[in-house]
Amino acid sequence: MSILAKIVNPSRYADEAMQQVANAGTSQSYWMMVKKQFRKNKLAVYSLRVVFFLVALASLADFIANEKPLVCNYNNHVYFPILRSYTVVMGINEWPSELQNVEWKKLNYKWSIFPPIPYLPENIDEANVHSVSPFDKQQVKSKRWRHWLGTDELGHDIFAAMIYGTRIALLVGIVSMSIATLIGLILGSLAGYFGDERLKVSRSSLIFNLLFFALGIFYAFGLRSYILSDALTHSFLSLFGQLLLSLLIFIAVIVIGNILALPFKRLPILGKKINIPVDIIVSRCIEIMISIPTLFLIIAIVAIAKPSLMLVMLVIGATTWTGIARFARAELLRIRSLEYIEAAHALGYSEVRTIFRHALPNALSPVLIAVAFGIASAILTEATLSFLGIGVPADTFTWGSLLAEARYKPTAWWLAIFPGIAIFITVTVYNLLGEGLTDAMDPRLRK
Repeated sequence: MSILAKIVNPSRYADEAMQQVANAGTSQSYWMMVKKQFRKNKLAVYSLRVVFFLVALASLADFIANEKPLVCNYNNHVYFPILRSYTVVMGINEWPSELQNVEWKKLNYKWSIFPPIPYLPENIDEANVHSVSPFDKQQVKSKRWRHWLGTDELGHDIFAAMIYGTRIALLVGIVSMSIATLIGLILGSLAGYFGDERLKVSRSSLIFNLLFFALGIFYAFGLRSYILSDALTHSFLSLFGQLLLSLLIFIAVIVIGNILALPFKRLPILGKKINIPVDIIVSRCIEIMISIPTLFLIIAIVAIAKPSLMLVMLVIGATTWTGIARFARAELLRIRSLEYIEAAHALGYSEVRTIFRHALPNALSPVLIAVAFGIASAILTEATLSFLGIGVPADTFTWGSLLAEARYKPTAWWLAIFPGIAIFITVTVYNLLGEGLTDAMDPRLRK
């Protein structure tokens, strides 16, 4: 950087210098050593490859198992039905009249290419009901239409259900742990960075923040509860959009409260600063959450609400953040006394900027390990809820729901074997991945 640039924009130069101090001799060399050490663990490397395979399988589920053809020529027009269905759902396109409410397998195509598994999980094959085994003789017109993993009592294709169950399992694991990571990082970082003595706020700020926090909850979530409920029953994207809008409303109310508190800070009584024991508050919240059996809490919450996959993800995420918060807290307790944090204070940077731009990025190593183990735990929790028939809608096919069907017909071994193996493999590879990260991120690598 030129001398003129340093003079014109000293704040940016100071930021870069601080980041170089924080990363010098650690970040680049450390992460290179982590990568090298991780590759030495063959089980972890193969586990990561299996995870990539599962992600690809879940992402391409519509192209692997579907009743619609991948591409077809119908009435001298070439169609891509699966791709077109995405645009129809998004409202960008619509089906032509000749393809509305049709049975795709019975259309008279000039030519067509179907997915490897020409069934959706909800499709019922009336000729192969009452749990047909993969090795039994099946009533199909050719091997192209065979149920390779058998059917259930109603004639649903198990192979298609397994593939779409992969999508549900990974979606629950990733989304729920994203929620848990967000909550855990924020609370753990605040507790570790500020401790019990470093956060001081004026009485007016405390009063207005508490008051407008309650108002924010009321306006963002209380008044909009019916809108959120409708969005929950409509679709995942609709719920996500409404939750984002509620979050923006909540933030706006908090900002208004802080703006209104500014004039009162000039008063001697309301302007006096008081200490907020953040660490004690967060630690007691963590202890309370840990003392409650998580699975029973999740069952209690989802049992009284309308079955919804999004609700399951929200509840799992909102109840499994404690481990991430403890890791983040421990790392921030160590990092807050390092030189580059003191340099940030000397330069007059705000606490928020110091935490999220300089401290937190250097405290993510143990959090990544907790996330890997947490995804495995979330997948297992969702399978347990599906097995018990709680939380997940009845028309949603998951690995746990397939296992539940095996209880009613013990002779249908394939209903237990294939979902059980899938759950075992998925949970195991995530645990092996977490162990690989634990070994690769060993602090002794810095030496």
